[in-house]
Amino acid sequence: MTTLDDLRADENALAAHYSRFAVADRLLLSGHSHQAWPDVAEEGLLESFADAARDVDGKWERAFAKADELRAGFRLLLGDPHGEYALGASTHDLVLRFLSAMELPRRPRLVTTDGEFHTLRRQFARLEEEGVEIVRVPLDPVTTLAERVAGEVDGNTAAVLVSAVLFETSRLVPGLAHLADVCRDRSIELVVDAYHAVGVVPFALHDLGLTNAWVLGGGYKYLQLGEGNCFLRLPAHAQELRPVITGWYAEFGALADERHPGRVPYAIGGDRFAGATYDPASHYRGVRVQRFFAEHGLTPGFLREVSQHQVGLLASVFDKLGLPGDVVTRDRETPLGMLGGFLSLRCADAAGLQAALAAHGVRTDSRGSHLRFGPAPYLSDTQLETAMGTLAAVVRG
Repeated sequence: MTTLDDLRADENALAAHYSRFAVADRLLLSGHSHQAWPDVAEEGLLESFADAARDVDGKWERAFAKADELRAGFRLLLGDPHGEYALGASTHDLVLRFLSAMELPRRPRLVTTDGEFHTLRRQFARLEEEGVEIVRVPLDPVTTLAERVAGEVDGNTAAVLVSAVLFETSRLVPGLAHLADVCRDRSIELVVDAYHAVGVVPFALHDLGLTNAWVLGGGYKYLQLGEGNCFLRLPAHAQELRPVITGWYAEFGALADERHPGRVPYAIGGDRFAGATYDPASHYRGVRVQRFFAEHGLTPGFLREVSQHQVGLLASVFDKLGLPGDVVTRDRETPLGMLGGFLSLRCADAAGLQAALAAHGVRTDSRGSHLRFGPAPYLSDTQLETAMGTLAAVVRG
């Protein structure tokens, strides 16, 4: 089992398993956007091809087994052994199915924040054009964000949708248990976007007081599962809902049920929010990576330990550089323990700095005025220090 000391003592201890992405030879600080895949991910893709070639249309029995194994991995991550999970190619697919199950004509109000990821930002803006009331609570101060969101809930509110970790600043949002209690007491649905938490911030639902919440997430970032591996965790009462946007896979578990003319049937469990025919290769890849994580002890607790060390190192090196604050700076008031898996730097020209870093071989990413340094467990301390040193060289010209 890999330990933090192992990674620090042998800089190639984990990187050797990522040879196809050449992580030991590249400065990939884009970990918050797209982490490298371990080499075994290719085994999953080859297995999916082999199953299709051998079984043709009969491949689906094996594919559905992979989907079940993927769900089991998500349950383990969320400490939610009995939870029901819908799978989707993207979080947008899942959000659409969720929203279509809401009674928006009767309660045409959605409460969110002004710092949500583009999946929600764009869709909500379009819904607003069609007459849905969208309440966007200002992010700052983050310490009271959940409480202020709860204060906007009223009888016309169908759902509340908020992030667990803010995608621009890396800030953890405290107080979600209180928000969950308010929503539960008023029979309002709460969706927590945990995409920027799972795999880098332990997210055990019962410990967080979120057993009655919907949880949205995926494996493109910290879980290294690649595209097409998103999930929506359903609370128990979701079995009473009937999404309007529904694929024929949502009927699989109800094919033998008695038919009721004029009423579309739904499966029980996560498949209630299922779509239709999909590319199963992503699930094969995802399952193989989940097994890799288990084999190497890459648990949420360990990954958090590694992340806190790496983000702390990046912050320490940045502070020592003494770069002009009007060009690039960081939030020094937020404790390290309240940050997610990346270091966010506020810049006068974040996109310009990102491009300049890329020209010097350092991959980062940016959103608006924020330049994001996203480390990953396969990177060494030396690589992190080199990447931040390159930022100084770029800023100073």
